[in-house]
Amino acid sequence: MNNTAVKELLYKMADDLLIIGHRNSEWTGLGPILEEDISFSSMAQDKIGQSQALFQLLHELGEQEPDTVAFARGAGQFHNCQFVELPNGEYDFSLIRHFLFDHADQLRFEMLANSSYEPLAKVARKVKGEIKYHVFHANTWVVKLGPANEESHTRMQKALNEAWNYALGIFENGPYEEELKQAGIFDGEQVLFDKWLANITPHLLKAGLMIPLQDTWQAVNGGRYGKHTTHLEPLVEEMSEVFKIDPSAEW
Repeated sequence: MNNTAVKELLYKMADDLLIIGHRNSEWTGLGPILEEDISFSSMAQDKIGQSQALFQLLHELGEQEPDTVAFARGAGQFHNCQFVELPNGEYDFSLIRHFLFDHADQLRFEMLANSSYEPLAKVARKVKGEIKYHVFHANTWVVKLGPANEESHTRMQKALNEAWNYALGIFENGPYEEELKQAGIFDGEQVLFDKWLANITPHLLKAGLMIPLQDTWQAVNGGRYGKHTTHLEPLVEEMSEVFKIDPSAEW
């Protein structure tokens, strides 16, 4: 097994979950209805917990303790896609991001449940059950709001258009794609993308939303290699503020 390849896979997954978990947590107390305050807070907690499980696998492969890895790095050392670091914006954008990301995340963990790297497969088998409820939540609200009325439809379509190319960055190839595939650890980003597109299309059609025309697709890549928007650094500073007061403290 190529430990470097596995670490790269784990880092990008863990960082995606850590960052979107913190973004989702920002809806606490601000959701359009109380139910959504609770839902986004609960999903944020799940995602940060899932990231911790992946950071623990990294620790077992020789990386630092999970808290240190999560909170002591600078923004340029993160491997998350740029999509998850974007500000929440209006609720329609956050909901579309939730829908697009969580479908990809569920499929990724379903694929990894059969990984030849058993520690990751074990985590994946546990996590995919949690994400099933996240996807159900996203599907319910997208299908409800997409055709609700003219304003709702327009806002949801606009959010989908704005999110799309960033969402394509979820599937940016890492430097060890072939090694991971050959070792049976992960089937690769292209396979994941194809499954994702087939998965989300029926739900978007049911919601009356149109996927942007393919000739406009231009994946926003770079995040897997440490290239990020200006939005990530202040988020990293904020989420690591307490840890940095006393990194050796025990809670």
